[in-house]
Amino acid sequence: MSSLPPPPPQWVLDLNSTPAKPKSSSVPDPPGFTSALSKQRSQSKNAPTARKAPTTEETDTLKVKKAWEIAIAPAKQLPMNAFGMYMTGNTLQIFSIFMVFTLFKTPIMAIIGLPRTFAPFTTPGTSGRLLPVQATYVVMNLLMLGLGLWKVNQMGLLPTTRSDWLAWESERTWSERAVPRAWL
Repeated sequence: MSSLPPPPPQWVLDLNSTPAKPKSSSVPDPPGFTSALSKQRSQSKNAPTARKAPTTEETDTLKVKKAWEIAIAPAKQLPMNAFGMYMTGNTLQIFSIFMVFTLFKTPIMAIIGLPRTFAPFTTPGTSGRLLPVQATYVVMNLLMLGLGLWKVNQMGLLPTTRSDWLAWESERTWSERAVPRAWL
């Protein structure tokens, strides 16, 4: 015995059917909307519009703007990385070691890959304008390296105190002693 599926609910039928708009509506169109204007817009959307090609100067300007966005990107990561460094603490743990490793690896790899990073933006018209952009990119990555150095110093891994260099200190020779040598 086969049973037919139940008919769909009324809301499904209403959703799938287009509402019939009465020809003469008692509600006026909102300000700035007329049915003639909407028909004209729908017809103009279907018609292809001719768009003029950008000039090389406009293209170069857009490339320089995009290059500036890339150059400033490491500065946008600084607050997030600084907060991450603060949250990892000053003890030697695997998480803090990996965070410091990425703080050193990422800027160094970015500086090494500088020509490849800005290659899509280099044209004869933009080559002179990209020098400050590239310098900014290098400075922002050096700031990231500085954050890594600060974190390593906070963890006590940088030899910045005199006691870190005791192996290279020579023993002092005293010119006189308060206690005779025989008592020592």
